[in-house]
Amino acid sequence: MPVHHLAIVTRDLPASHTFYTEVMGFTLAKVEVGPYEGGTGWARHVFYDIPGGGMFALWDLHDESVPDFDPSISRALGLPEWTNHVAFDAPTLEDLAMRRDNWLAKGQACLEVDHGWCTSIYLMDPNYILVEYCTSTGEFNDEDRAEALELLFAEAPEQVAPKSIKLHEPAKA
Repeated sequence: MPVHHLAIVTRDLPASHTFYTEVMGFTLAKVEVGPYEGGTGWARHVFYDIPGGGMFALWDLHDESVPDFDPSISRALGLPEWTNHVAFDAPTLEDLAMRRDNWLAKGQACLEVDHGWCTSIYLMDPNYILVEYCTSTGEFNDEDRAEALELLFAEAPEQVAPKSIKLHEPAKA
């Protein structure tokens, strides 16, 4: 079942809008504004169409009852920034390379990781949420699923490093 949309909160709507439209290539589709439930203020729910299907949304909260907060899901929980992240599909390695090159052209450094079964590129959004484009590079078979089940419950599973990790930095002007 496909995901209709994923929503996160932002502390800086203008920066987030610029990031998700100009860097990620999403298209603004819909904005809803309504009362902030349980408070006296209001909230804005901003929806973007994602190339290839589905939507991504931002919450922009305006209410005095909202405490000062860290919009980075992982960092706010005391976890490494890479743990909670959003991964978008890049259907082919050519598409992934195009997205990486677009990020670099927009002045964004990114990390590229070949995990062996997929290849991903990563960068942080303005809210310090890790954003990823990922391309699956193989199909899973019964052997893969059996190994996954074994690793799922192993007390001390064998650790396997990614095949490669590359930092891509934009060209200097």
